[in-house]
Amino acid sequence: MKDKYLSEVAPELKEKFQYKSVMQVPKLTKIVLNKGIGAAVADKKLVDQGVEELSLITGQKAVATKAKNSISNFKLREEMPIGAKVTLRGDKMYEFLDRLTTVALPRVRDFKGISDKGFDGRGNYTLGVTEQIIFPEISIEKVNRISGMDITFVTTAQTDEESFALLKAFGMPFINKNNQE
Repeated sequence: MKDKYLSEVAPELKEKFQYKSVMQVPKLTKIVLNKGIGAAVADKKLVDQGVEELSLITGQKAVATKAKNSISNFKLREEMPIGAKVTLRGDKMYEFLDRLTTVALPRVRDFKGISDKGFDGRGNYTLGVTEQIIFPEISIEKVNRISGMDITFVTTAQTDEESFALLKAFGMPFINKNNQE
């Protein structure tokens, strides 16, 4: 994927957006996987399972996230573990992106493409995955609770249009507006 970026994607984007320098071409800086585990308030083992699943999916050690505030209605205390996250950079990031686009996303039930509404206005894109079992690293027999996660693609793009073009060039299967019913 990194070679594809350097040989195909960067020159294509430079020409499309009329950049003066190659350094202006947007690039992917990191991919963050975040998994909120709401039921962890009652069962602490769920956070450990979430960390383990994210570590299996990414090949990099995930960390537990802790609550910033206490919320009495949710029986939540400050510093309680309530989720898991992992940040991928460099070669592991490109490897994960490749596996996501070629293996995991096509395994989603009734998959027609991913929405183009996840851009934040600053060139970053967030994608929600409803089931962790779309990743081949997760064994369905060992999963006791199906949960989703958010995957955020952080880019150096200045606009959503540039970021969309970058992710599309990497092979992200966005929904084609012309082909919808």
